[in-house]
Amino acid sequence: MARYRGPKQKIARRFKEPIFGPSKALERKPHPPGQHGRGRRQKESEYAIQLKEKQKAKYTYGLLERQFRKLFDKAARKKGITGENLLKFLEARLDNTVYRLGFSVTRRQARQLVNHGHVMVNDHVVNIPSAQICSGDIISIRPRSRHLFVIQDAIKRTRRSAPWLEVDRQKLQGKFLDYPNREDIPENIREQLIVELYSK
Repeated sequence: MARYRGPKQKIARRFKEPIFGPSKALERKPHPPGQHGRGRRQKESEYAIQLKEKQKAKYTYGLLERQFRKLFDKAARKKGITGENLLKFLEARLDNTVYRLGFSVTRRQARQLVNHGHVMVNDHVVNIPSAQICSGDIISIRPRSRHLFVIQDAIKRTRRSAPWLEVDRQKLQGKFLDYPNREDIPENIREQLIVELYSK
């Protein structure tokens, strides 16, 4: 499955946020990348601001345009606020859920764990990172994979908790209670701008 493989720190500096995890590059160079990054003060157009917000969401959750657009169309068809529905679907992806449970340090690492068959959903191995998790689903690490260093290290290093998840760090499993409320999602994304962009 396609994913972004380019330089991560350039992206983090462009949005001035640690999109791919903690980054010292933001401390050393707190300005956009490129020859004119430091002195650029050009006013951005409305379209540029909306596009930038969409790109930030795509990089944050690790999607490319086609997959992101499909998810947006699904969110638009569902009852409720389209922007909030989009974020809920993004949070309900399997790779993101593994990351939120603390079984990986980053979403990229979570994606790799899923791809390599280390993650189970309701006692069945699922190796599709984009799989949508539903209320009541049990996500766990495969028994033969629980000794892996990357997983044990992530459990020690991460203490994040999400109110829409229950996690048992001893058993390396968690439960997806329900889709999160917008105020519970910590990502700094202005979803309304994405809706406005796609509505043009």
